[in-house]
Amino acid sequence: MLIGLLLVGLAAISWGTTGATMMLLARDTGMGPLLVGWARLAVAAPCLLLASVATDLVAAPSRRPARAPREISSYVALGLAMAAYQVCYFWAVALTGVAVAALLAICSAPVLIAILAALLLKERPTRSVWLSLGMAVVGTALLVVGPRGLGPVSGRFGLGVTLALGAGVSYAVYAVAAKAVLSRVAPVRVAAMTFTLGAIFLAPALWAERASLGLLVAGWPLILYLGAGPTAAAYVLFTVGLKRVPATMAGIASLLEPLTATVLGVVAFGESLGTPGFAGALLLPAALALLATRGQAVTAPPRSSGSRRG
Repeated sequence: MLIGLLLVGLAAISWGTTGATMMLLARDTGMGPLLVGWARLAVAAPCLLLASVATDLVAAPSRRPARAPREISSYVALGLAMAAYQVCYFWAVALTGVAVAALLAICSAPVLIAILAALLLKERPTRSVWLSLGMAVVGTALLVVGPRGLGPVSGRFGLGVTLALGAGVSYAVYAVAAKAVLSRVAPVRVAAMTFTLGAIFLAPALWAERASLGLLVAGWPLILYLGAGPTAAAYVLFTVGLKRVPATMAGIASLLEPLTATVLGVVAFGESLGTPGFAGALLLPAALALLATRGQAVTAPPRSSGSRRG
């Protein structure tokens, strides 16, 4: 289990560099976040497809993943969830500001994962896991709001809040659906299908960014990094780790992302952490330490001997 948490944590640390990369893209090219969101999926998809094919070729015939038609609906759900996250989150940022959108989307996701995992995967978190979840969410909120406050509230706030929560729901659906599929399909294949379909589903949104498509050429080094590193490689790590740990625990461990982003903001961009942010920076690692040492017993209720897996 600890290996699984480590892999999810490494993925989250990689995701934490996404914000800084997008800031550099916006500064150097003027590229909008929705276009960047599609570009990262479009770069990640071929990387993951090639990795999936290579994995299939080197695997023993008896261990190669089955291409069952029943997985198509699961892949579609994963692709839609990933595309919906990009649209909801970046639209929410435009309507409410970065801090409010990040606070609602990031903090709601692990709570929603815990609820969906309990309902759909029959996970039963222990008290230690619930305590870790509460500590992690509070720590994340302090990290997000502490350094800069909520900032100016812009645009249609109610719609922005709804979209930010929609981003949290989208991520939670992705995590729980991926956890279910991973019992039957190799992690690399799950990631490859998710991002390939996500890029396809998100492509129509590019109509709103059609005037900026030429900026992709100017920002290609950062886009390549964003697609290959914090997207393709990171989601392979996440899915491999998710296969080893309950979805609830993976959701908590993924909150290392805002901690990494905050540290980068302080070190690279001279941001001030502030007292609340510093408290969050201490609380979040404490929550993860509790999860690693006391959170082993997230279990599903035993099935009766007559039960069968569908």
